[in-house]
Amino acid sequence: MNNMKTVILLGALTGIFLFIGGMAGGRQGMLLALGFAALMNFVSYWFSDKIVLKAYRANELPEAEAPRVYAMVRELSQQAQIPMPSIYVFEQDSPNAFATGRNPAKAVIALSRGIIQLMGEEELKGVIAHELTHVINRDTLLATIAATLAGAIMFLGYKMRWLGLFAGGRDDDNRGGVLGMLLMAILAPLAASLIQMAISRSREFKADAGSAQLTHNPEGLASALEKLTAYSKQLPLQATQQTAHLFIVSPLSGKSLLSLFSTHPPIEERVARLRAMRLT
Repeated sequence: MNNMKTVILLGALTGIFLFIGGMAGGRQGMLLALGFAALMNFVSYWFSDKIVLKAYRANELPEAEAPRVYAMVRELSQQAQIPMPSIYVFEQDSPNAFATGRNPAKAVIALSRGIIQLMGEEELKGVIAHELTHVINRDTLLATIAATLAGAIMFLGYKMRWLGLFAGGRDDDNRGGVLGMLLMAILAPLAASLIQMAISRSREFKADAGSAQLTHNPEGLASALEKLTAYSKQLPLQATQQTAHLFIVSPLSGKSLLSLFSTHPPIEERVARLRAMRLT
């Protein structure tokens, strides 16, 4: 069900992108938008992992420095029957984590220094299992494609607003079309953001469930999520809006009105679902 929902939402994002390209330049604009989307997704597919790791100055974590982390990742990877991902650390005190990489063979799990130091054994295991589930389900690739398409729609919408403003005063006959173009330029990016959020939220629920199945201990991740939320308010993570969807808990919670449109489901709901699994 989650997979079908994701396919439909990605199709909707592509449709909006093509439609707004068509409005901006007719059939030629639609073809240009399609080519632009293909190019952006190609770049995202091959280079998004390197870009995000560099953005957070993440470096490979030596096994001698964190043997328990390596033991957990190795055990869970073998259990999930996937290649063991590379393990990176980024030097931030705020506890958080993300996975990246285009497929399980090229996957990376990145942990903040804070999460390694502050999480208990079962909590950290739950977090790692959550990120491994993202790898198994290729969520990192899906999220990157969704973010790329949404960003492109926002860019086109911005350009269309300027085009509409400049064209608006030229003649009265064209004003209706210009107003329609301006309206679409405002609504399309909003719709794209909402769709991207819906994709991200559905994948987070699935990764939580996958963590519970891998560890046979939903309470470990439930406890970790509560702890991560509390710490993130005390120790805000230095993160960007463009990459917030990658993290296990939103690094932007409480920072601005943008948190009302979070890419993550409410922590209370995630914890409640996990604890319901424990009772079944």
